[in-house]
Amino acid sequence: MSHTLGIRQAQKQKTRQALMDSALQLLEHQSLSSLGLREVTRAVGVAPAAFYRHFTDTADLGVALVEQALGSLHDTIRAAIVTTGASEERIHRAVALIAAQVRTHPAHVRFIARERHGGVAPVREAIGVQLRRFADEVAEALGADPQSTGWTSADLRMLAGVYVDHMVMTASALLEGDESDEESILTTARAQLRLVTLGRRHWLD
Repeated sequence: MSHTLGIRQAQKQKTRQALMDSALQLLEHQSLSSLGLREVTRAVGVAPAAFYRHFTDTADLGVALVEQALGSLHDTIRAAIVTTGASEERIHRAVALIAAQVRTHPAHVRFIARERHGGVAPVREAIGVQLRRFADEVAEALGADPQSTGWTSADLRMLAGVYVDHMVMTASALLEGDESDEESILTTARAQLRLVTLGRRHWLD
């Protein structure tokens, strides 16, 4: 009996993932608010009724995609912003990590960039929650840096928000540009981080 249940659970998870993968592919050229569940189920090859065994509606599907796209990135975000080495080395490493994420997961990045200000409120809120978590975690890590001595928690949270917003902005720019634009975008991103770093050094002056 337990073996049969295990097989059924595995199949259910496989179908759920197939629905998410198909939705992500369909969302490459449209917003979530225009996506119909029949489009998704047709792409997977299951009946529309099967959709409701996994998600209550397309907004629920979108929230699951947010969790998939951003939920596993917390360690990467922290590594990109709070890392060892000289300032210039940290800047190059941070920008390289952003570029690598866009190259390896373009569909996820595109989905987040589009739906962050999209028309589906639960998805907007889910993205906001994840980005605020990123900022809170980065602020905590920045607070442990000796360079942050004397900073208030509000100042640290503000700086963390600047870093997170910069990462999202850079990822969006990489998606919108073509391959020939990449180095120019990355050069600008590094220059912007140098400016933030300079401001950080003199914030308490």
